[in-house]
Amino acid sequence: MSMTLYWMQNGGCGGDTMSFLNVEAPNLMDLFQQLDIELLWHPSLSSDSPRRRQECVDALLIGQRPLDILVIEGAVLRGPASTGMYDTHQGKPKKDLIVRLAHQARHVIALGTCASFGGFGVDEYVQACGLQFVRNQPGGLLGSSFRSRSGVPVINLAGCPCHPEVLSGTLTAVVTDAPLPLDDLQRPLAWYGMLVHQGCTRNEYHEYRMEENDFGQKGCLFFHKGCHGPLVGGPCNKLLWNRRSSKTRAGVPCFGCTNPDFPMSYPFFETRHIEDIPLALPNGINRAHYLVYKTMAAAAAPARLKRRETEI
Repeated sequence: MSMTLYWMQNGGCGGDTMSFLNVEAPNLMDLFQQLDIELLWHPSLSSDSPRRRQECVDALLIGQRPLDILVIEGAVLRGPASTGMYDTHQGKPKKDLIVRLAHQARHVIALGTCASFGGFGVDEYVQACGLQFVRNQPGGLLGSSFRSRSGVPVINLAGCPCHPEVLSGTLTAVVTDAPLPLDDLQRPLAWYGMLVHQGCTRNEYHEYRMEENDFGQKGCLFFHKGCHGPLVGGPCNKLLWNRRSSKTRAGVPCFGCTNPDFPMSYPFFETRHIEDIPLALPNGINRAHYLVYKTMAAAAAPARLKRRETEI
């Protein structure tokens, strides 16, 4: 029996859709066919008239038609003054429609960091929020106690954008009723239970504190260029983009787009320091021990790393 999917786009750039269009092995259409997913609506893929779309929405809201998967892309806009009129559907606040559809859905997926945690518009004017979080605080639009009809909370697929294989894997899990353990931020552990740092080709440079001050070099980008790889969970060095690369592999710092506080209020490509020690340290690392260890590590660095030569 096919499962229905309704996709809503809210306050955001549409980057998660563009990312998902690049999914491969299987591609988007083959994926839906193999999983027997009936796409009821997608803002970029659907061609139904406004009238037919509204008829579909009405049928979903009264339970005349089942809603198995609700995908929300982009932040929920509650402004101005909590009216939600910055983002509307049929002249009414889109936030109200999201709440009604979410309570009808068997599974609710927040696609991207904006839908998960609020993203760019979390301020007193736009009043953006995620479906079940505002930054890292539980609540959001639906409230911390919300559970979909399957009994699970919103599944947050953070990223700016979310990697396409994370969404395809999540859809496969919910369609087949496979276990999908979540972390404290309701992100699937299969993809967010590891640091971006794990799998980074620069790890040895990091351990010996072989640092870079510019982009595109071979050394570590954590100490000067603001790399968040050792700080945030994400699959970027597990699921390579276009099956080929990642930011750190291309010589660009990870800027922590899977984290609730993204985008940060401080410069992306500059590491904040206290006496040459990064202000943010990897989880579980003692600052005093870190200072001693990294000083010794730099002194003990192999000559080949100082020459920026990796071991063959």
